[in-house]
Amino acid sequence: MMGPETTGAPGAVAQPLFATTHWSVVLAAAERETPAAAEALERLCRTYWYPLYAYTRRQGCSPEDAQDLTQGFFARLLARDSLTRVGPQKGKFRSFLLASLRHFLSDQRSMVRTIKRGGGAEIFSLDALEAEGRYRFEPVERLDAA
Repeated sequence: MMGPETTGAPGAVAQPLFATTHWSVVLAAAERETPAAAEALERLCRTYWYPLYAYTRRQGCSPEDAQDLTQGFFARLLARDSLTRVGPQKGKFRSFLLASLRHFLSDQRSMVRTIKRGGGAEIFSLDALEAEGRYRFEPVERLDAA
């Protein structure tokens, strides 16, 4: 996913899906307290939103689901301050983004499966509760097999 992929639009100039990382922008975006952070964060989101959306679409998601998942991914990335844990010494930023997106998509699939299985709701049998009440009123017979 990090190779020479292109947008593939007819007549479009071939451009790599993942732009070259400018670490100064990534590091500035991680500094949430600085005035330049918001601008850097917007630049990162604009730069990487489409490649991550395209990756999500290639995983079989509908356009609407891919948009929601991509937005959700960025929201989680920001909520967890994930940008504070990256740096040029730790590897490529796009590798970090793809690995993080894969984990996010896996978590989302697990969550959907959990919801389909009852969403963590405790399942109990009404018959079991009623059965014990009825059992108390059963006549006691102590018959031996002999």
